[in-house]
Amino acid sequence: MKIAQQNIQEFNQKHIIKHKNRFDFISSELSDRSIDVDAIVQTLSDFQVAVPSWALGAGGTRFGRFSFGGEPSTLEEKIDDVGLIHALTHTAGAISLHIPWDIPSDAAAIRERAADRGLVFDAVNSNTFQDQSDQEYSYKYGSLCHVDAKVRRQAIDHNIQVVEYGEALGSKSLTVWLADGTSFPGQHNFRKAHQHTQSSLKEIYNAMPDDWKLYIEYKPYEPNFYSMVIPDWGTSLAFAQECGPRAHTLVDLGHHLPNTNIEQIVAILMTKGRLGGFHFNDSKYGDDDLTVGSIKPYQLFLIFNELVYGMENNVADNPPLAWMIDASHNLKDPLEDLMQSLDAILVAYAQALLIDRVALEQAQEASNVAACQDILQQAYRTDVRAIVAESRLRAGAAIDPVAAYRSMRLRDQLIDTRGLHVTATGL
Repeated sequence: MKIAQQNIQEFNQKHIIKHKNRFDFISSELSDRSIDVDAIVQTLSDFQVAVPSWALGAGGTRFGRFSFGGEPSTLEEKIDDVGLIHALTHTAGAISLHIPWDIPSDAAAIRERAADRGLVFDAVNSNTFQDQSDQEYSYKYGSLCHVDAKVRRQAIDHNIQVVEYGEALGSKSLTVWLADGTSFPGQHNFRKAHQHTQSSLKEIYNAMPDDWKLYIEYKPYEPNFYSMVIPDWGTSLAFAQECGPRAHTLVDLGHHLPNTNIEQIVAILMTKGRLGGFHFNDSKYGDDDLTVGSIKPYQLFLIFNELVYGMENNVADNPPLAWMIDASHNLKDPLEDLMQSLDAILVAYAQALLIDRVALEQAQEASNVAACQDILQQAYRTDVRAIVAESRLRAGAAIDPVAAYRSMRLRDQLIDTRGLHVTATGL
């Protein structure tokens, strides 16, 4: 299923006058502040965020899952859904697969289907946090950290196999997230668990092609609640540094304890040249996996403030960042939720691009705390939605993707094609 470009153009024509009025107003205001609006529009048009294959169906909690009609039940259908999002937003130009949920039976055909929808393959993701029906050893008590070398061997081999699938699809990076940890004191020898994990990660790293990157995630709790083998960014950074220069820390916004200063973590990792990428989501309590920007939009802006500064002052040669959404959708139409997240990301990015860097640095050097706050909040309180919409319009996407999605009744079409009672694979 694909969207005809004519349908998007017809939708835009119905809203073009109102949009142009809004865009002209904000352009005039920002031009008076000597801000190059066209440059910001182009930056947003070029910005791409990967959509994970597992985010296209209804999510869930430990207590239940409420299916959504028309969910994708094959990898091909997942690619089609990301293609729909990309056609409407021009921001979702990549898809990230999770193995073994999305093993391609014909890699060449899958690559062709993705390319036809303007998509490339982002990082591939391994899975050693679940037991599969055909595996010999269980990960109940860990994977890369396990006391049994045979279990570690199985987990290492799985990651290497994931890399091989990724090579066939044109991916260039592997993301490793471990559920390894303990729920009771004394269950692990912490030092041995750390050493086993380091050795396992190094073997995976050394097996990757020379042009591949390894992204190491961290999480302070869940599914284990006494300890996690990689609980924080410092541990992830230490593992990455031990592996080699192509290993980096990956920051998932939900993988932090409440009120953690994520923007400071971002700044330090970029200073070290070790920030690999982002998994965007939002949370109220922990790893809630809510729509990006739905709870803490100001924090998202502050994170982008550090990202923009880091990208403009990349003295540590930090690699180009990998951007991805990682959220679940238990209540919303998953495609609408993803488009809302993409919009929130672009809004925060645009606001960060408005910051007067010269004035901010002068205020910081003068320890003028009130001025620092004023400068940041002037950018944050600027309504940049028309700028984001203009970036879509110039790229041939919909001015308002969610409204276009609804007006075209795309969910109804998906239900008509796939059925009402279908479940996305891997959830």
